[in-house]
Amino acid sequence: MDQFTINLLFVGASFALYIGIAIWARAGSTSEFYAAGRGVHPVTNGMATAADWMSAASFISMAGLIAFTGYDNSSFLMGWTGGYVLLALMLAPYLRKFGKFTVSEFIGDRFYSPLARLVAVICLLVASITYVIGQMQGVGIAFGRFLEIDAFWGLMIGACVVFAYAVFGGMKGVTYTQVAQYCVLITAYTIPAIFISLQLTGTPIPAIGLFSTDVASGEPLLQKLDQIVTDLGFKEYTAAHGSTINMVLFTLSLMIGTAGLPHVIMRFFTVPKVSDARWSAGWTLVFIALLYLTAPAVGAMARLNITDMMWPNGTDAEAVSVETIETDPRYDWMATWQKTGLLAWEDKNGDGKIQYYNDKSDAMAERAAAAGWEGNELTKFNRDILVLANPEIANLPGWVIGLVAAGGLAAALSTAAGLLLAISSAVSHDLLKGQLTPNMSEKTELMAARLSMAAAIVVAVLLGLNPPGFAAQTVALAFGLAAASIFPALMMGIFSKKINNSGAIAGMLAGLVVTLVYIFLHKGWFFIPGTNSFTDADPLLGPIKSTSFGAIGAAINFGVAYLVAGMTKETPQEIKDLVESVRVPRGAGAAAADH
Repeated sequence: MDQFTINLLFVGASFALYIGIAIWARAGSTSEFYAAGRGVHPVTNGMATAADWMSAASFISMAGLIAFTGYDNSSFLMGWTGGYVLLALMLAPYLRKFGKFTVSEFIGDRFYSPLARLVAVICLLVASITYVIGQMQGVGIAFGRFLEIDAFWGLMIGACVVFAYAVFGGMKGVTYTQVAQYCVLITAYTIPAIFISLQLTGTPIPAIGLFSTDVASGEPLLQKLDQIVTDLGFKEYTAAHGSTINMVLFTLSLMIGTAGLPHVIMRFFTVPKVSDARWSAGWTLVFIALLYLTAPAVGAMARLNITDMMWPNGTDAEAVSVETIETDPRYDWMATWQKTGLLAWEDKNGDGKIQYYNDKSDAMAERAAAAGWEGNELTKFNRDILVLANPEIANLPGWVIGLVAAGGLAAALSTAAGLLLAISSAVSHDLLKGQLTPNMSEKTELMAARLSMAAAIVVAVLLGLNPPGFAAQTVALAFGLAAASIFPALMMGIFSKKINNSGAIAGMLAGLVVTLVYIFLHKGWFFIPGTNSFTDADPLLGPIKSTSFGAIGAAINFGVAYLVAGMTKETPQEIKDLVESVRVPRGAGAAAADH
């Protein structure tokens, strides 16, 4: 059986499972559509939240960014996992206790203002739509490779699949679909990692293999990788290269952005009790750790495999020849990925070989000139393909490659569905039902939720055609927007009685607008269909990039909110009582009085 047929079987079987589950658990009411009827078991919800959380950025893109940058991109690991701990401890139980369907509804009620709810909807839509771009980007890449078509058509097919099960299933259908998707994605991620760790180090646990000895050379694996990449003019893999300030701000932006993500927060509204929300958070951390402890090993081992493949006899010998790429089955993966437009090479100097090295490095300039090289001839290697191509690069069995295809799509589709639910809930429940047509019937609201989700898919596809970076980088922008707008409002809403409606509204708008302006100026974010119009200009504030600005936007949000609240009318007493009831466990006051 050829590889294409194997891929179709794995992907087709997984899609049949997802759509079958969505039909079985189809939402029949707004409560089931928004919160799965609040009847999801904590372990089930933990698994679904992990799938919702571990998106295309985690599965497809993160290891690729770590592989090609090294230590600096460990910020993704630290920021995302640390942020989830923050969300689990500081926000999730309190928001579940409040008992609403959406984040915007909480903000509207806590800050006693329809305008605050509307501003929260705007913030939510901006962050969620930016986030879903990265997911659709991952869907297009995965479909494009494994159906051997252009990534554009892969994106179109993926959008149709998301529509088929998310629009009709709602939160109830998506919850149980995400449980299945978690099982698929974690299996697909860990099995190839185990194979490759055994190949390179003889150790079956990738996280341990990362710090073990390379079997071929007898050197520690990371030491060998450092030597190879520096020989090719790249920076040392295990060393920090960039600005420490930018790295700290980037990690902080990911952390607080995580705690402000509406599609993840919504998952804690689906459990029966507040205590279940805490247990869900604990189980989610367990399920997330299985992938995040493996990702650094996947990145490092993949980088080593690619380098060994391009310089098969070591970096002091000749590079791989064009004839070898065309005739050796080990290199079939390059021809296949070339069809997607995400991998390309060119024999610039006509020597019959493909030189892969850092052509911008001063250290390589003299060597390249002496050898007659005319630049890095691996002219395009989209980092988002690395995890999906890794089993092929390592020459693993066909069924492993098919499994990875299904896993990559599961990761992208599970998060895309969660984001689309957050978007549709914001439009139908918070905007239409909460603001424009409060007398809307439940049947009409359910229809509006499905139509708004369909519209969101169309918008996500259009923007996904021209993303502002690799999938994980695009997602990082969404985290920054959530950090600057939603997270401060939630924190102040729960832990501060002083912040009134004027302060909350001014803070959210200030954080959102300042962060958006910085991103636009830094990224050159102007959408031109069919072109790659996104560029990184020089940062406006020293070394601080657009992906790191969310932490500064959050600080502006907090500062403006407290300043405006101090200058305007005090929070009403009933709202202060509401905040107290959310924060203090039921019966705690009576227990304290007894002592």
